[in-house]
Amino acid sequence: MKVRLLEPRSPDYHIYSGVVIPRLGLPMLGTILREKGHDVKIYNESLTDISPHAAWDIFTSDIVGISVTTSTAPRGYAMSRLLRLRNIPVIFGGSHVTFLPDEAIKYGDYVLTGEAEESLPMLLEALEEGGELSRVPNLLYREDGRVIHTEKKVLGRHLDELPIPDLTLIDQHERLRIMPALTTRGCPHRCTFCSVSDMFGPKYRMAGVDRLLEQAKEWKGRSVFFCDDNFTAVPRRTKELLDKMLTKGYVPKDWSAQVRADAWKDEELMELMRRTNCSRVYVGYESIDQNVLNDYNKRQTVADVKASIAGFHRYNIPIHGMFMFGDDYEGLDTFDRTCGFAADNQIDTVQFLVLTPVPGTALFKKMDDDGRIISYDWSLYDGHHVVFEPARMTPFELQLGMVRANRQFYSARSALRSLFSFRFSTAMFRYWGKKILRGWHDANSGFMDRLRSWQVSGKKDSKLPLSFSLKKILKKDPIDAMGEEESQALDKKQD
Repeated sequence: MKVRLLEPRSPDYHIYSGVVIPRLGLPMLGTILREKGHDVKIYNESLTDISPHAAWDIFTSDIVGISVTTSTAPRGYAMSRLLRLRNIPVIFGGSHVTFLPDEAIKYGDYVLTGEAEESLPMLLEALEEGGELSRVPNLLYREDGRVIHTEKKVLGRHLDELPIPDLTLIDQHERLRIMPALTTRGCPHRCTFCSVSDMFGPKYRMAGVDRLLEQAKEWKGRSVFFCDDNFTAVPRRTKELLDKMLTKGYVPKDWSAQVRADAWKDEELMELMRRTNCSRVYVGYESIDQNVLNDYNKRQTVADVKASIAGFHRYNIPIHGMFMFGDDYEGLDTFDRTCGFAADNQIDTVQFLVLTPVPGTALFKKMDDDGRIISYDWSLYDGHHVVFEPARMTPFELQLGMVRANRQFYSARSALRSLFSFRFSTAMFRYWGKKILRGWHDANSGFMDRLRSWQVSGKKDSKLPLSFSLKKILKKDPIDAMGEEESQALDKKQD
């Protein structure tokens, strides 16, 4: 079958705008399908817009798979509408549809929940050979006007049983400046705002070091990002991998990864990270208030946060600290206190976000049950837009506080201070952050006005978008831009 896999672009500016690191789910699935004889290509909209020629390629597929997160779901649904108008069946997968499959089936022909490395090949085989769809696990489909849910199964395979994702399946893969790599799946921590444990399981599943060393040959001299939710989850294994990378000469030009705050405590690990060119760690500090950390089930203390900053800096490893605003314990003073903490402790870069109740999390269920969610426009669920009523401030106050904290941290003055302190990469990131914030504010002035109106009117005259609009998403869309003449020309070229 001719299979095309799509990853929709993010709906708005964010702190990583301009840095494209594709998720590895589709390259993994694409590699498996290719090994089974399918014609596979992947289009990642964050890497490049879908050109008319690419649109023609997609519109002549036998079937299209679309993987979505919550913020990209509306975009994925809009793309599906265009495809189904052309009688091309669509399969949805990804974290968002795993937790809201009955929503997704309204916009597609099939929905696969959870990890799909086994179920997707089974579905395509059933469709090709006229097999029984009811035997495909974790599937939603229609039959005689009814939506059928097949048996739910946990299908998380050992990572060593899966092929190495082939990034060359991605259209315009040559433009990738940072190579993504994955060494684990799953997480045992179950933070209330996170769905990873329910999506990938409550235990770490780790690829073997020997398998990873096969991939490490491609990492040599490149920039690498480890996509694990916690790259140092098992320090002994991480140290073995880094040590063998050194021994075999497979050291990247630089690499970065997400880690927990306690990683700094292992001095041998820190030394190996430094020697293998670790250029930045992304640490989910979340808050400087212990009540908030407890509320998130974060399993760390404010003392851990402070100690980790000093610990990473001791080995000259820059830190990207991730914080969220909006917990029920937080008031209007939280913004200045947190921004001041980041500056006083010399965190190199930060991510000040608003707490977001993403479907599949304990936080979403609680806020949904309590009636505190003010918008179900999933494109706003990116951590940069307030979509719920905070306990100790208004939605507008929370939104404005987040924006002001980011502006204060990513100011021209802070960039210059970093530059004069010879922290050149930090200065570059802070200047870059300032530009992104300006773009976000320009693009979201209307949203800010609606939140302000919400506050003034006391919700009596709500102007917030309560749900997404496919019509609005599709307006002047690149994938729908192919005119009749272009279509005919491409048909002749293909013939």
